[in-house]
Amino acid sequence: MCYSIAEVELILGISRPSVIKLLKQNEFKWFKVGTVYRISKPSFDEWLKNTV
Repeated sequence: MCYSIAEVELILGISRPSVIKLLKQNEFKWFKVGTVYRISKPSFDEWLKNTV
């Protein structure tokens, strides 16, 4: 299960560049398929739980 950048934008209420910044900081696990970023749902959900 994965989130897209757009889904993370909506969940966090932040812009695409801000999501990209989090990815570059390796705040949670993610990978790129071609030109599309995918964020690991379990990793992101755990990060969100511990951040809030």
